Amino acid sequence: MLSETFYLIRSKIDGQYLVARPRATDPGKLPDPGFLLMFREYADALSYLNTHGSGVADRFAVETIPGTQLKSLLKRWGFTGVGVVQDPLLPQIQFLQQE
Repeated sequence: MLSETFYLIRSKIDGQYLVARPRATDPGKLPDPGFLLMFREYADALSYLNTHGSGVADRFAVETIPGTQLKSLLKRWGFTGVGVVQDPLLPQIQFLQQE
């Protein structure tokens, strides 16, 4: 995973990354920082964005990150882990929790 390049979707408005958040079991609890959604191909990220966010796609950009910087990004933003999108159209996502 460290030698790969990944593609992330990021808001042009506030700089937030696209994440998947598990449903809250306790309504009084602070929201979980979530799982950072990652794509293995630039085209997959664009496809996901155009399919599931066609009305707001112009508010987002696809950002490239090398696998060597992934751990520091997860730590800096406090994400629970990553969600690697296997199929952007369905979508099928493989969740990996950070230790």
